[in-house]
Amino acid sequence: MAKMADVARRAGVSVSTVSHVINGTRYVKDETRELVLEAVRATGYTHNTVARSLKTSSTLTLGLAVSAVGNFHFAELVSAVDAATRASGYTLLMADTHDDPAEELSVVRMLHERRVDGLLLATAAGPRGAALRYVKNAGLPTVLIDRCASPAFDQVATANVEATARLVDHLADLGHTRIGLVAGRRNLRTSGERQRGWQRGMERKGLVVSDDLVVVGDSQAYPAELATERLMTGPDAPTALVSGNNQMTLGVLRALSRLGRKVPSDVALCAFDDFEWADLMHPSPTAIAQPVQETGRRAVELLMQRIADPDGERRTVLLEPTFVHRESCGCTRPT
Repeated sequence: MAKMADVARRAGVSVSTVSHVINGTRYVKDETRELVLEAVRATGYTHNTVARSLKTSSTLTLGLAVSAVGNFHFAELVSAVDAATRASGYTLLMADTHDDPAEELSVVRMLHERRVDGLLLATAAGPRGAALRYVKNAGLPTVLIDRCASPAFDQVATANVEATARLVDHLADLGHTRIGLVAGRRNLRTSGERQRGWQRGMERKGLVVSDDLVVVGDSQAYPAELATERLMTGPDAPTALVSGNNQMTLGVLRALSRLGRKVPSDVALCAFDDFEWADLMHPSPTAIAQPVQETGRRAVELLMQRIADPDGERRTVLLEPTFVHRESCGCTRPT
């Protein structure tokens, strides 16, 4: 088997330089790095990560615990985190929490037992959840991603409240006074923030905030479909809707279609979360697009800093999303 010294001879560099490139332990010039990587490929050198982990107590792996099954937003977030992890010289281990607090604790414990160097967690359990207590007691470097739950941890998420309020502002400016909300699962931090944003927008425009304008879609398509049917068949149904995430937007659209309500002529719609294929939809949805790539990059960046400095000041990073103006609100598509 090829050894590190063989790679060094072929690349014309020292063994220590090869080690720094492979382990990511020091900056190496791009041209030198490429020479080393080419020599690695040519010699067939395979780095013994098990031996390294025994020697340094580092496995060069990060853990990601997130609810990813069937959720477009989290699927994109996983991809962003993986790219940032690879760029940092690490490997990503992912486990699905299914947004269940008991499962969340189980997968967090499993990732810790796999000796990940740090953890990225989209917690469903909130600030008093068992998973957060576990990582704190274990001293595992952790960054909360997508859902800010506790300032005791580094955390990166979208600024949900004002972004949702902006959707309400836009619909109110178009003349709507009864604006309904299809809200997400009650125990999720993002659901609460977006409902507060809906309320802020209603109050800012002097509109009546009423419980009969809010239904819970449970952050999934089918429950949102049923909830929308209840909302739109009741007395004094809203003339405009805000959907709390992209999964629920699909349920809202199915319900309105079955009820024979056309978007936007009968019911205006604005959505939180954009779709990669939104331009193929008719009408195309006016939406809040989250900065998913930046969220992944910043979260990994914070985690690498936390691994290097376990006792440093904790930071909360709220990223601004983008208002994407299309047709479902009732406006003509901007040119």
